[in-house]
Amino acid sequence: MSALTVHGAHRIGTLELELQFEAADDEIVAVVGPNGAGKTTLLRLIAGLRALDAGTITLDGTVLDDAAAGTFVPPERRPIGVVFQDGLLFAHLNARENVAFGLRSRGVGKRTARARADELLARVGLAAYAGAHPRELSGGQAQRVALARALASDPRVMLLDEPLAALDATSRVDVRRALREHLTSYAGVRVLVTHDAVEALTLADRVVVLDDGRVAQAGSPAELRARPRSRYVAELLGINLLDGEIDECGRLRAFDGTTLDVALEDDVPAGPVYAVIEPNAITLSLAAPAGSARNTWRTLVVDVDNEPGRARVRLSDPVPLVAAVTPAAVAELELRPGAEVWVAVKATAITISPR
Repeated sequence: MSALTVHGAHRIGTLELELQFEAADDEIVAVVGPNGAGKTTLLRLIAGLRALDAGTITLDGTVLDDAAAGTFVPPERRPIGVVFQDGLLFAHLNARENVAFGLRSRGVGKRTARARADELLARVGLAAYAGAHPRELSGGQAQRVALARALASDPRVMLLDEPLAALDATSRVDVRRALREHLTSYAGVRVLVTHDAVEALTLADRVVVLDDGRVAQAGSPAELRARPRSRYVAELLGINLLDGEIDECGRLRAFDGTTLDVALEDDVPAGPVYAVIEPNAITLSLAAPAGSARNTWRTLVVDVDNEPGRARVRLSDPVPLVAAVTPAAVAELELRPGAEVWVAVKATAITISPR
């Protein structure tokens, strides 16, 4: 049973949100989506920083927001902790006092609040920095102080809004590891907003995709990877997605007119479908392929993105795809923008699902 539910509508500028969102105790939920999809607004509605125009927000059966009944629990009375993108630490307070601030504002005694702050700073690996001010901390250290501050009051819900976005690559890896550890051990509801695929896939048990103010898709990372329902999701996961239909001959006909041989499962009828092709299932060569692949064609390289241990090669028409190859293959095939290559994709490497 979901502990947190958001079933309602809210308008902000030209964006109209129609939300059907739920989160339970036994999962970490990542909310992803294009810029302007409504991700941060969803967190602000849950935190009480904005109010619904229609519908309700409930937590453990208690109504936090009911537009029709005029019920609205203000932020300070909601058992919710928030970690913002930039931490929002108080510059004039040291790390210990920043963490203790929320407890002190709720009437907890100074000695008790400071003891709790020291305990949490030790948990996030910053016991030696209790007396340091924000300007004396690295970006990763400051964000861990912000996490400790959010945990200080033992909130029922933890909301994290792009918590790693402001960090450099090295700090992001370390803080992500620490964040995963603390979120896993945290017993409450956990909701993470991110635009980073690595964060969503490594931190979350379930991913909710917002697009234009609505939930476009939701499921585990494995479920989304197996059956993405939009190009945004496919690009987020680093896979290729084609829209098309299965024709009367059992072939995939993409909407640009290209046809591909596929290996159909018995439960896939003729009609509109999604086709998924993993980048590492695409073979590139300089000469016409002589293997068993039934789908081969010549194309041009659009771009080559070099990543640690691999390269992602963006290909042109007739089927725009992204292939994953080794750095050695980039050198051997002389892959660069404008280079001509042959593409081979086995029919069994194309996963088809009804649309």
